Amino acid sequence: MIDDDSLRPRRACLAAAALVWIFLGAGIVSARPPESPARLTYTKVLKGSVPEYLSISVDSQGEASYEGRKLDEPSAPHPIKLSVATTQRLFGLAEGMDNFQGLELESHKKVANLGLKTLAYERDDRRNQVEFNYTQRHDAQLLTDLFEKIASVEQHILTLEHAMRYDHLSLPTELLQIQIDLDKRALADPELMVPSLEKIAKNPRFLHLAQARAQTILERLQNTN
Repeated sequence: MIDDDSLRPRRACLAAAALVWIFLGAGIVSARPPESPARLTYTKVLKGSVPEYLSISVDSQGEASYEGRKLDEPSAPHPIKLSVATTQRLFGLAEGMDNFQGLELESHKKVANLGLKTLAYERDDRRNQVEFNYTQRHDAQLLTDLFEKIASVEQHILTLEHAMRYDHLSLPTELLQIQIDLDKRALADPELMVPSLEKIAKNPRFLHLAQARAQTILERLQNTN
């Protein structure tokens, strides 16, 4: 019979070796770079439209960028933060189309030039992309419409900010158009306009009509939330 005391050094060595492997394994796991969030990008190019070049890019955390400009202008995207609901809706629609993998969206029907649209999905080294002018696929229409509604909000913000600086008299008209778009449910995440609306509502140097309309929109957005 082997003396148990004689096995203790061997057992200690085996235990130490096991601990080394555990720590090495943990080190290897922790050294791996974290997975990057998935990203969706929508672009539309249509010469003569406003804007001629449109791009919205958003990751799965809602961190996004918007760019709307003429084709011959330099690129100047600015950051925006989308709501959880809108972000989930965007990625849910993309997932329903297998994130555009091997997807054909062009209808190939004789229609007017509605702009070259591109939908792209990126994650780590994976990138899927599809281009089309017009599609009859319902979920693709919903996705592009949602991106366009986000773009409309950003365009309203840019117009309001420009009018506050250079053209106070145009503010009531632009605010009326915002009210119309809200009635038509043509805006996604309209809460992004709140900072601009508050500037107008609280500043007496703007027309009273502009202040009143801005305040009405603010109250409407607050009641919606």
